Amino acid sequence: MSATIASEYLNNIALGYVDSVDSEYAKRLAKKWQFNYLGDVAAAKKQPQLEYILQMHHHALELCKLDEPKLGAIKVDFVEGAVAHRRKFGGGRGQDIAKAVGLKHGFKPHILDATAGLGRDAFVLAGLGCKLTLLERMPVVAALLYDGIERAKLNHEVADIANNMQLIHGSSLEDMDLANAPDVVYLDPMYPHREKSAAVKKEMRIFQSLVGEDLDADGLLEPALALAKYRVVVKRPSYAPPLANKKPSMSINMKKNRFDVYVKQAIPKPTT
Repeated sequence: MSATIASEYLNNIALGYVDSVDSEYAKRLAKKWQFNYLGDVAAAKKQPQLEYILQMHHHALELCKLDEPKLGAIKVDFVEGAVAHRRKFGGGRGQDIAKAVGLKHGFKPHILDATAGLGRDAFVLAGLGCKLTLLERMPVVAALLYDGIERAKLNHEVADIANNMQLIHGSSLEDMDLANAPDVVYLDPMYPHREKSAAVKKEMRIFQSLVGEDLDADGLLEPALALAKYRVVVKRPSYAPPLANKKPSMSINMKKNRFDVYVKQAIPKPTT
């Protein structure tokens, strides 16, 4: 990530800790991701320019929007909650996302998730045995994801899955080729929600207020097609047009979303 992009966050966000036991780790994270180090988050009251806080709380990094405390905190948790439920009961290889990337017996692709976000889909695919390279350009999101992966590596239930995930901090428009020869490129850019739709998830609300929408998302498809060996998979809301208005080879439709699949060449049959 360039210093120019990172500097956009310096005036309205800082990183600190809730309990001093996390102070050293919080300081290291602030240095790694180039955020102002706040120290004790109680100091935020003395800095009215701050709109967001990244805080170490119970040994996990959280993002809070200071003027909307009822939204709660955002963190990446691959061990408990909805992600754990999906890992245990999500349907394994029968899931639509597994079909979209071409996962089958004898073929576990190396996947570049070029819009990694909070890494939920990547974690599902890593849990099915795929190798994942995650690319995330926004420093706030990348920091949350990094912390979630590192904590998962310390948990015996999901350590093997987390070790299948490699995070690269960079722009998929500029740095997609940093991934080492992926079989599949996966894209899930943020898309504007309909005005009359149900309330947007708190994560989407906060991220859109913080980093905006992916207005350059159409530019991702061409480099993804150039890089992927077998296919590109794009996750889209059911009402959204195809990325870059390019018709996919096939689509897998779900209730609210769909996977548009752009096939470059057939996935090889397993050798017997």
